[in-house]
Amino acid sequence: MIMQKTETELTATKRPVWNAGRAVGAKRALKPNQIWEIRFYLDQRRRLRDRRLFDLAIDSKLRGCDLVQMKIGDIVSGGQIRTRTIVMQQKISRPVQFELLPDARTSLLAWLERRVDDYVFPSRVDRNGHLSTRQYARLPR
Repeated sequence: MIMQKTETELTATKRPVWNAGRAVGAKRALKPNQIWEIRFYLDQRRRLRDRRLFDLAIDSKLRGCDLVQMKIGDIVSGGQIRTRTIVMQQKISRPVQFELLPDARTSLLAWLERRVDDYVFPSRVDRNGHLSTRQYARLPR
């Protein structure tokens, strides 16, 4: 007796798996020397905004959507960058407290010369908006 395979079984066996050979799951954390290489690269190319974004992302470990929506008032108090700050996460509605290291504080202080209610990373297109999460995702390229 010969068993016949259905059409869906035939196509399922011919099609390669979409994630074959690819790393799946969370990415490994950056090593300290990789962080310094990225900072050096951004400084050499004078990508000031990207350097500030990178420093703040490394220190805060926030999602991109939370990072681009930060206001100056969240990290500045009395003309000084706070050493610790709290940001409410959009996705899980929980506050996250993080420490801003000296590298991030010095790079951000030169960058932040605007009003307290402005975004830390404003949009170039929308005067009242912030950098979009899509644009933030394109930066590493």
